Amino acid sequence: MAHHSYDSSGASHGSLKSYATGFLLSLILTVISFGLVMDGMLQHGLIMACIVAAAVIQMIVQVHYFLHLDTSSAQRWNVMALLYTVLIVAILVGGTIWIMANSQSHMMHGVMPMGH
Repeated sequence: MAHHSYDSSGASHGSLKSYATGFLLSLILTVISFGLVMDGMLQHGLIMACIVAAAVIQMIVQVHYFLHLDTSSAQRWNVMALLYTVLIVAILVGGTIWIMANSQSHMMHGVMPMGH
């Protein structure tokens, strides 16, 4: 059983074993992503999908093992703040990509290639 220490607000600090587990999982996910890129044996789209999947898994590992966020009632407000932050970042990044793609499509509409 993992031993966790708690502060006066009930927040968990984790144990050496949980930090080591989180570190090893993060390291393995990073090595997998690096290996996929350096190997180059898979199709570009499949490599990108694997890297995105590894990144999402690594974010979950980091949130669980290092930030100690879980579904317990003591962490409910922290999880809600994290989800709100993720939503705002997704809106900002998605909106920026949408605006840049729209701007690029309008700017390149009448451009003729050189030499014609």
